[in-house]
Amino acid sequence: MVIAIIAILIGLLLPAIQKVREAAARAKCSNNLKQNALAVHNFHDSVGKLPAWGFDFSPAPSGNPYGAQVQGHSLLSVIAPYIEQGNLANLTNLTRSVNDPVNLPPPLGSTPAGGTKVSVYLCPSNPERVVDYGPYFASLGLPVTTLVLGATDYNAIRGLNSTFQSACAPSIATGDTGMFGAKSQQLTLVTISDGTSNTLMLAETTGRHQVYYKGQAVMPNTPNATGWILNAAWADYNAAYQLRGYSTSSTVAGCDVVNSSNRESMYSFHSGGVNVARGDGSVGFLRSSVTPLIVASMITRSGGETFPGDSW
Repeated sequence: MVIAIIAILIGLLLPAIQKVREAAARAKCSNNLKQNALAVHNFHDSVGKLPAWGFDFSPAPSGNPYGAQVQGHSLLSVIAPYIEQGNLANLTNLTRSVNDPVNLPPPLGSTPAGGTKVSVYLCPSNPERVVDYGPYFASLGLPVTTLVLGATDYNAIRGLNSTFQSACAPSIATGDTGMFGAKSQQLTLVTISDGTSNTLMLAETTGRHQVYYKGQAVMPNTPNATGWILNAAWADYNAAYQLRGYSTSSTVAGCDVVNSSNRESMYSFHSGGVNVARGDGSVGFLRSSVTPLIVASMITRSGGETFPGDSW
C-alpha cells in the first residue's frame, strides 16, 4: 500500500518537475538569444553598420586546395568576438572562404573552429543532436564521410519568402525586407524606419538537421530526404532565411509560421511559441497563435505597419 502511494506521488511530482526544468531552460534560451542580439548592437557600434546575414567573396580567395570557393561567413561568425568568443574568432579567418581548410575542422581542415559547440548559440530545451555536413561535402567530390560542425538554434530572418508574402501577407510591400542585408547592402540602425522595438532581429529555428513538423520528427532523416535539412551550423550563412509558412505537412506551403515546421520558419521546443529578439536588443516570446500578417509586419523594417502590443 505504501509503495503504491509513493508511486502515485512520484507520478504527480514528475510533471511539475518537468515544468520547472522547462521554465529554467526557456529562461536560459531567452538569455542566450539576448546575448546574440546585444552582440549585433556591439558590432554596429564598433563597425558603424549592422552585420550582413552572410556574404560571398568576389573573386574567390586564392590558395584554396578545394578550388575557387566563394562562400563567405555567417552573421554568427562575425559577431563571435562580441559574445566573449574571442578564441573562436581568433581561429576563424574571415578573409578566406568558410569552405577553406583554414576554417574547416578535420578531416578536411586544420582548425576546430567550425566544429566548436558554442553554448550561447544553442537552446537548452532542444534535444541533443549531431550536425554532420559530411554528406554535403562528399557530394562536392571531397574525400570525407563525416564532418561535424557546431549547431545553431538562433537565426537571422532576412525577410519574407515571396510565396508566403503574396499568399499570407499581401498588404506587405514586395521588397520590404528585414534588418540584415548582404555585405554590399549592410544597414544601420537608423535605417530601420519602423523602429527597432517594432522589428524582429533574430528568432529560434531549432532542431536541424532533423526536420520537425508540429512537434514530430519527420522521417526518413537521411541526406536529401524529407526529414533532413542542411542549414544547421552556426558557420553556415544559409542558416539565415526568408520566412516561409506551412500548412498540412513540413513541405506544403501555408501560412502557419510559429512552431509549425523548422524548414525556414520559426520553431522551438517550448510550449506555445518561440523566443525572438527585437531590433532594440530586447527579447520576447512570440505566441504560436500570432497571425501571419503580424509576423510579417514584425520582420519588415520599413513598411510602417502596426500590430497589437501584446503580440510579443
